[in-house]
Amino acid sequence: QVQLVESGGGLVQAGGSLRLSCAASGRTFRWIDMGWFRQAPGKEREFVAAIRYNSGDRKYADSVKGRFTISTDNAEKTVYLQMNSLKPEDTAVYYCAADQETWYSSIPLSALEYDYWGQGTQVTVSS
Repeated sequence: QVQLVESGGGLVQAGGSLRLSCAASGRTFRWIDMGWFRQAPGKEREFVAAIRYNSGDRKYADSVKGRFTISTDNAEKTVYLQMNSLKPEDTAVYYCAADQETWYSSIPLSALEYDYWGQGTQVTVSS
């Protein structure tokens, strides 16, 4: 059984920073791509960032480029999302996700392409 557990969310003022972590567990856990998504109230879940295991390639949503950085500690099976220069519009529940089953030709951006999900962590940015 694969489990993903996020942590690091909280309340921060605009311009501040947070670092989210996603710890993976499970005896057979392996991943092809790991991603971060977010969902604000009344909105659909949207892609934020993702990283590919074997190449280290990364993708970011345009709205977070230059402010967010995704990274991994493969030995610890942990994925991080460093969020700087936070804006009120970044307020959302942030979810990490793992694609374990399918190798896509490019890093997947759709939530439908990820197999496992964490429970989410709330990020609130005050103005």
